[in-house]
Amino acid sequence: MVSIDQLSLPRQLDIVFRELDEELAGLDSGIVFVQIRNNVIGKFGIRHYPVPMKKGIESSINGLTDSQRSSFRLMALESLKLKRHWTHGEITYDFAVRNGMIVVDSTLESNYNLASLMIRYPRNTYTDVNVGPS
Repeated sequence: MVSIDQLSLPRQLDIVFRELDEELAGLDSGIVFVQIRNNVIGKFGIRHYPVPMKKGIESSINGLTDSQRSSFRLMALESLKLKRHWTHGEITYDFAVRNGMIVVDSTLESNYNLASLMIRYPRNTYTDVNVGPS
């Protein structure tokens, strides 16, 4: 059996979108999120908010079509090319159907933990940093 950490991040994201496919078929707006740790997707899901409740925005009440879900998945996979040199974080895909077209905005967020970084550096690495008041 293949372990999840043996799969590339694009392949993991593809699996996420295939898992969320049925749920996306019933939604016309929301945020898909994936949380990444050591380049492995752990938690993922959808934050749904109904667009029709916002004034002046027309929305579909049928959810995403097959072609919209396919386009969404391809856009999400394409956005991974923007991820550079980080292994922990979250990617969100804010989506909505407007005038029959899916609109997607992605946000890539890197996360670092200073405590784990300090383990890697010798004790006196940053002695030249002025910490006190000048």
